[in-house]
Amino acid sequence: MATPAAPAGAPAATPAPAPALAAAPASVPAPAPSPASAPAPAPAAVPAPTPAPASSSDSATAAATTAAPGQTPASTPAPAQTPAQSLPGPALPGPFPGGRVVRLHPVILASIVDSYERRNEGAARVIGTLLGTVDKHSVEVTNCFSVPHNESEDEVAVDMEFAKNMYELHKKVSPNELILGWYATGHDITEHSVLIHEYYSREAPNPIHLTVDTSLQNGRMSIKAYVSTLMGVPGRTMGVMFTPLTVKYAYYDTERIGVDLIMKTCFSPNRVIGLSSDLQQVGGASARIQDALSTVLQYAEDVLSGKVSADNTVGRFLMSLVNQVPKIVPDDFETMLNSNINDLLMVTYLANLTQSQIALNEKLVNL
Repeated sequence: MATPAAPAGAPAATPAPAPALAAAPASVPAPAPSPASAPAPAPAAVPAPTPAPASSSDSATAAATTAAPGQTPASTPAPAQTPAQSLPGPALPGPFPGGRVVRLHPVILASIVDSYERRNEGAARVIGTLLGTVDKHSVEVTNCFSVPHNESEDEVAVDMEFAKNMYELHKKVSPNELILGWYATGHDITEHSVLIHEYYSREAPNPIHLTVDTSLQNGRMSIKAYVSTLMGVPGRTMGVMFTPLTVKYAYYDTERIGVDLIMKTCFSPNRVIGLSSDLQQVGGASARIQDALSTVLQYAEDVLSGKVSADNTVGRFLMSLVNQVPKIVPDDFETMLNSNINDLLMVTYLANLTQSQIALNEKLVNL
């Protein structure tokens, strides 16, 4: 862990020009812009304290330690207005349009909750790095890892070296995953969040900030995503405004199976449920298909009877579904099914026979 920044009471040298993410003093409220794009929740404007720039002699320590809120910067030159884009790959287009969507996978939420449950004693929250891919219309978050940090009322220190080493290890496994931003547990954005967000703006252009309310203040886990934009009067000290983004959930097939299994524990008294057998899984899948077909059939009957107006989008989906069903003669389908069942029974018989032979051999050896 890098050495934390000097406390706010330490004497400061002559102030340098404010960096790009610095905010106006708290007594002067910055005007809130009115975006002309798609309607979104009211953005959370948070003043960004002036961070301490890195010195030329020890850049690693300065990067790993973030200045306290209200601390005066040292006399070394302030960093450039544009953050350094140190990572390869496509940049996140900014500012984000109103239709920008953040797609989260279930493994992200499970990893964040697990990190929060395993946090150090006395830690109020946990933070980490978000990894994923970027396409034209959405940002897909597929992986993450936690980053050690210490917070107090006056300062925050983040182990940046640990974050860089973890990202290098992740690149060996998934080279296509880029740093998209960072996450934090909690329901609000603090001044320390602005400082941490400034560091991630050097690692990824226009990073995403994801907040996960693990305290369940409203009876549920509130999950929100933000992107930062500069605000203020041109030519003067700038502030940071966090604009909310649309959050949706995406699943791989394997993830969906795990999510469905976890959801069953909600109705279990002891919050524990056992794994089902292959036959039970097939039966459950068949029951779900039957329910879905009943819903589709009821919708078609309501449209034909005039109870519900026809929807062209739903009709196209149904036509695509019908075209995907293979055309097989019933006799051929029955023959294929019986053949597969016979193969399964033969494999089961051979497995049981092998198990019996192994058990018999062990008894003969022990005689």
